[in-house]
Amino acid sequence: MQTTAEHCPAPVPPPGSRGVDEILAAARARLRRLDPERAHLAYRSGSLLVDIRPAAQRAAHGVVPGSLIVERNVLEWRFDPRCAARLPQAVDYDVPVVILCQEGYTSSLAAAALQDVGLHRATDVVGGFAAWRIAGLPALGPTPLHRPSALASPVNAGWARR
Repeated sequence: MQTTAEHCPAPVPPPGSRGVDEILAAARARLRRLDPERAHLAYRSGSLLVDIRPAAQRAAHGVVPGSLIVERNVLEWRFDPRCAARLPQAVDYDVPVVILCQEGYTSSLAAAALQDVGLHRATDVVGGFAAWRIAGLPALGPTPLHRPSALASPVNAGWARR
């Protein structure tokens, strides 16, 4: 009997393409990644700690007090000193930026993208917010995305009584 992998082999990648593992390894080779403790020290010494996680992840897992929330989909526009949509903190290319995601994967790609924009000191946190919490560093939350109504109990919320 054939397995699914034998029956449906993976497609042949186009010439010049790279798999995500290769892209991640190349991004990390350019970074001086920080463990959570060193990231916390960098933050306390003036580096910008930028949380790129979506709102749902921040609500479910918590946040670092004082971190700058810039979701991944707008990161380059907010930190490119040439861009009209930049943040006030994006004053030049020497700004130390430490990117934080949930587990330390997306943050590596994001930090490399900021280096491509010219922010040569951009890096990320090894293990992300999960490792930050495990290290016992300052964090708040989690918090619910929506507060339940005081008018309806959670059991009956959304159901009309008949």
